[in-house]
Amino acid sequence: MADRCPYLDYRREAGEQTFDTARPYCTAADEFVQPMRADICAGRYGLDHATDCEIYLAHADDREGETGAE
Repeated sequence: MADRCPYLDYRREAGEQTFDTARPYCTAADEFVQPMRADICAGRYGLDHATDCEIYLAHADDREGETGAE
């Protein structure tokens, strides 16, 4: 199973709005994402954020510069 995407976060608030349960939030896109997108982020159903997520791929070059390419 793939590791969880480093951009995935779960938040219970957005600005002044709060939620009863935490919702998936993509820090790369700076927005809440649909549960199906979070499935990719979490590596569910054989999905891998490093190959299946266009948001991750668009930000991968930036991330590699920060951590030293793996």
